[in-house]
Amino acid sequence: MQTRTLGSTGPTVSAVGLGAMSMSGAYGPADRGESIATVRAALDAGVTLVDTGDFYGMGHNELLLSEALRGRDRDSYLLSVKFGQQVGPGMRFSGQDCRPASVRNFLSYSLTRLGVDHVDIYRPARLDRSVPIEDTIGAIKEMIDAGYVRYVGLSEVDAETVRRAHAVHPVADLQIEYSLLSRAVEADVLPTLQELGIGLTAYGVLGRGLLSGNWVPGRADDPRNHSPRFSAENASHNLALVDALRRVADAKGCTVAQLAIAWVAAQDPSIVALVGARTRQRLAEALPALDVKLSADDLEEIEAAVPKGAARGDRYPAAFMSSLGVGN
Repeated sequence: MQTRTLGSTGPTVSAVGLGAMSMSGAYGPADRGESIATVRAALDAGVTLVDTGDFYGMGHNELLLSEALRGRDRDSYLLSVKFGQQVGPGMRFSGQDCRPASVRNFLSYSLTRLGVDHVDIYRPARLDRSVPIEDTIGAIKEMIDAGYVRYVGLSEVDAETVRRAHAVHPVADLQIEYSLLSRAVEADVLPTLQELGIGLTAYGVLGRGLLSGNWVPGRADDPRNHSPRFSAENASHNLALVDALRRVADAKGCTVAQLAIAWVAAQDPSIVALVGARTRQRLAEALPALDVKLSADDLEEIEAAVPKGAARGDRYPAAFMSSLGVGN
């Protein structure tokens, strides 16, 4: 397994991380046994970074990971945990809570559910605009000093917020959506990370399935039906982009998903792509992306197939876009 270091102060991790959100119902029902087997297969393959959130399935994901990680050497993997997202019954999102007291409270629950004595990277899921980011990061720093957290992380914030947080305590990485379909980070955020020596863990590298080549429209129970990029008026255009990308992938002798992951990884050596596989089959399809080497000519072909800004539709429903530090 290839490794990468998250910025100048962060940990060294596998070049691909495992995002566990889809194992807790984010894209429809998931098989628990297969999810656990997938986590274990990822670790066996050398994946060391596992990403979760305390609100994924309202604790379900952390409990699932606890079972999947049981018996593993705690130093053989790193847990990245998001907190602060408020969710009511019926999975109704209702804002963020990143007050210092809440940071400590959420962490206590996560440590218990995960069955570990520390979290490796702890990060607010979104910016709580009612709480100065300095206060939130200060609370995480206290937990680092107490031995319950190893590194500070951020998620979906703008460049200014990154600078303010980093001034309180060195930030290991920013987790943010980055793919051929979502490139807003390139304007200000990515240059700021590079300047400050902060890593980037990219989620949504397959565009929530659009770039995997496996998504097809028409499934009534698919939560992605509420996403503008998957709407009837936008899906055909976006799928045409995938078809253009597939022609490049075929010429490289890889799948369109592997090409999309390799493209993200090629943008900077401090970028780690999170793969949201929830089955061993999808994991096995994704991992060979690390062996796909992209030349300058390859990158030009990919850019021609999926130009920056070519995707139609926002990456989240309108109600969620206001919580993001950057747009599409």
